[in-house]
Amino acid sequence: MEKKKLLVTGGAGFIGGNFVQYMVNKYPQYIIYNLDLLTYAGDLTKHREIEQNDNYHFVKADITDREVIFSLFEKEKFDYVVHFAAESHVDRSITDPGIFVQTNVLGTQVLLDASKQINISKFLHVSTDEVYGELDFDPTTFFTEDTPIMPNSPYSASKASSDLLVRAYHETFNLPINITRCSNNYGPYHFPEKLIPLTISRVLNEQKVPVYGDGKNIRDWLHVYDHCSAIDLVLHEGLDGEVYNVGGHNELTNLEVVKTIISTLGKSEELIEFVVDRLGHDKRYAIDPTKLEQLGWNPTYTFKTGIAQTIQWYLDNKDWWEQIISEEYQNYFEKQYTI
Repeated sequence: MEKKKLLVTGGAGFIGGNFVQYMVNKYPQYIIYNLDLLTYAGDLTKHREIEQNDNYHFVKADITDREVIFSLFEKEKFDYVVHFAAESHVDRSITDPGIFVQTNVLGTQVLLDASKQINISKFLHVSTDEVYGELDFDPTTFFTEDTPIMPNSPYSASKASSDLLVRAYHETFNLPINITRCSNNYGPYHFPEKLIPLTISRVLNEQKVPVYGDGKNIRDWLHVYDHCSAIDLVLHEGLDGEVYNVGGHNELTNLEVVKTIISTLGKSEELIEFVVDRLGHDKRYAIDPTKLEQLGWNPTYTFKTGIAQTIQWYLDNKDWWEQIISEEYQNYFEKQYTI
């Protein structure tokens, strides 16, 4: 029996990396290809336990390099593509929007063209709830798959653009696709510039924790393991052409998240330092995942269990994140979080 070939783009990143490990371990009958350019947030040390597996292969490549991507697709004839590769940090998109357009839009187009060329069985595009814009603080309102796309940052605009390209390739060329839009992820191997790992690392080092504005912006938190299981389900059971929202049912203000971490680690809230708010900072994100739940998915982590597991992981893996917090990262941090 011929083994199915699955290409995961961005598999050295946070969510993509966790998904690669999930798939390699769950589906030994699949051959998993991890394609990543290894930019600042890319890290292969997380894959040390699987890099010797017969069903795992790493390919260093840029998704915007049409010649390289087409050559790879023609050679391997992938059955599935799960597309994570993207510039993903909102703050960095405000500083340098161009790279986000280049990678997130043009890179996605190259992958779509290559997938069309080999008649891929499914192209699953991993997107974000940020493409919907923002919600007010009314707790009865949620993003659904029918919510109009109204992105507010260069990052979310680039992701919305790639979403629309994926949809267009389905409508125009009958390319088999699904799009997933997730809420904020957290869990192991999260790059230290994001809120939860940033807070954990700085609290452990007795450093001030920057909180944008008044800290009342609300996010729905989704454990990365739950996200991986959702993508797995959509890849195999998702109806062709459909969008599925993936949410964790864990709405919290940024300040509540920071205080939870500080309390769990037994530190003082005096470490909190309010800083100038992010430009165009969306007030609230909240997802209604009913459509995905009807497909058979439910999150297994509450925020209480998930954040405890995540904090413990960072305590147990200091070597991983301490080597990432380099001089270059410190320079970025100091530039980004002005008082």
